[in-house]
This record gives sequence, structure tokens and C-alpha cells, in this order.
Amino acid sequence: MTDNNFLGFNNFIWFNGVVEDRHDPFKIGRVRVRCLGVHTHDKEVLPTADLPWAQVILPVTSPGISGLGQSPSFLVEGSWVFGYFRDGKDCQEPCVIGSIPGRPIEKAKPEKGFYDPSGVYPAYVSDSDVNMLATNDTLTHPHLTMRMNTVTGIPTADFNATTGATYEQIKASDGDTWDQPAITYNAVYPYNKVYESERGHIFEVDDTEGAERIYASHRTGTSYEIDATGTIVHLNKKDKYEITTGHQRHSIGGNSDITIDGRHKIYINKSQTPNNHYDIQVGPNANVNIQVDKGDINLVTVDGNINVNSGGDYNLKVKGNYSSLIEGYKSEIISGTKTSSTSGTVKHYGSTIDLN
Repeated sequence: MTDNNFLGFNNFIWFNGVVEDRHDPFKIGRVRVRCLGVHTHDKEVLPTADLPWAQVILPVTSPGISGLGQSPSFLVEGSWVFGYFRDGKDCQEPCVIGSIPGRPIEKAKPEKGFYDPSGVYPAYVSDSDVNMLATNDTLTHPHLTMRMNTVTGIPTADFNATTGATYEQIKASDGDTWDQPAITYNAVYPYNKVYESERGHIFEVDDTEGAERIYASHRTGTSYEIDATGTIVHLNKKDKYEITTGHQRHSIGGNSDITIDGRHKIYINKSQTPNNHYDIQVGPNANVNIQVDKGDINLVTVDGNINVNSGGDYNLKVKGNYSSLIEGYKSEIISGTKTSSTSGTVKHYGSTIDLN
């Protein structure tokens, strides 16, 4: 004998309605929905708090158990939804199957039913509910406006040629600058798939031909974007921390520039492990140039030697005084001749001076 109270035998009753509350006390993603033809718009007759809780159906990619998959329901107050009553004509156990985007013609009227009680949604009228970044239509997304303000004129290191060397030999950047690449957003509906949260976090997968992109952003503008050529741009609007417990390696096929407004420190071998050296190797036909515009260069070994090996000439120019304090002995071995020219007085002090 068929049980007519069983779902599937008790008539399928579906509904369209508007979400008016999503603060489920059980925290399982339920929403309160005012259903057309079932509930009155008069809140004095039927307050939002008296609407039944509607279960939201999840996709098969979310198990809906033990915290696995995605968190349930991103419906907000004011969302139009479609669903059915699993208790049939009693209409007390609604289930939401999906939401229905449209083109709102008016703002919310919080005092009436079938509207967002907070008056927040819809956020704009006379335009598609589909994200503006996906439609690229009449309105400009404020986040896109912020992204268009690209950073330009970032200076690189500028090294002054030294006496005794030509500019071609020094060959530094000579005040070059670089710019953040221009934003390549040029979405064509319906190819840009956009996710945006209430607070403005955004994720885009744009399949527009010739303008393919992947973009992810925090509401502050901290973001990364991969353009159609595969170029990636990271923007960081605050601090950045990277902690790697294993190895880290970088391979750069072109140039690299770092411009820092604050200080820069590098600490090598904090574990005091033997042979954890800090090595810099420069290939043929290139120089190592270090310039301090105003300040000192300090080189110190707390316990160790300083060794310099010049494969060619060794040139030193001192604009001021040149002093050396040697607590041990000094030895010079010169294979060729030695020439010394002093414009002032020459004095030599020693317990014994042997000129032979």
C-alpha cells in the first residue's frame, strides 16, 4: 500500500520566494524564505521570525557532513530563490534548490515582506544581478577602478662611474625605472566567471578570447593577476610574511630589480651549521657595483680573516684620510717596482729601520 505522506507521493509543491533571514541558530545553512502564494507580504500578520527555516540543498561536490566540502549557503537577505516543500501541501518544510538573478527595479522596502529586512540588497537597481566584472556593462566595478591606478616610475639602482673606469666598464642602470603592467581586464559576457563575497573579496576566471585571466583579490586590493600572456602581477597593500620550513629556489631568466624604502637585512646560518656559506658568483663580462650615496660601508669579521684576491689591477681612491691599525705584523711582496709620491712630509718610526 502506498504511503501518500511519503515525499514523492504527496504532490510536488514548488515555490519562488525571498530570503529574509540567514542567521540559522543551528549553523547548518538554513534560511527563512517568504514564499509567493504561500505567505503574505504583511509583516504584522506574518513576521520574518515566524517563517519556517528552509534547508538549502548542496551540490554533489559538497558532502554536507563532518565539515567536508564547502560551507553551506551563500544566500543573503533579499535573494530570490526556488525550491519545494518536502512535506507537500503542509508547506512547513521548505528546501531551497537555487537562487534566481534578475534586474531589480527598486531598492528594498524593509517594512514589507519579500524584501531584504536590512535594506542592503539589492545594492543597485536597473542593472543585472550578475557581477559587473562578468558583464562589463553599464556600471564600472569599484574594485576595477582601484586596480586601474597602477604603480609607475619605480626607480632602480643608479651607480656612478668611478675614476679610472669608463661608463661602459661600469655599465650600471643609470637611473632606469619600471612600471606595473597595465591592467588587461577586457571581459566579454558570458566568459568571465566571477565570485565575489559580501565584503568584496574577488576571484575571477576569465575565458574571454585574447584577454584570458586569473585574478584573486582581498577587498583591500592585495591581489595577484595572471594575464593572457602568462605574466603574473602581485600587489601587496600591507605587510607580507613568508615562512618556508624546507628549501627555496628561484630561477630568473631575465632581469631582477629590487627597490626598498626601508632597511634590508640578510641573516645567514643562524643555526651555526658548518659550510652554510653565503656565495655570490657573477659570470663573465659583468661587474659588482656597490654605492652608498651618504653613509659608511662597514666590513667586519668578528672571528675570521678578510681575504681579497684581484685577478687584475687593484685601484683605491680615498678622498679623505687613510688610516690603518695593524696589531700584528705587515708583510708586502711586490714582484715589480713600487712608486710612492707624497706631497707632504714623510715620517717613518720604528725601533729599527732597515732600508737594505
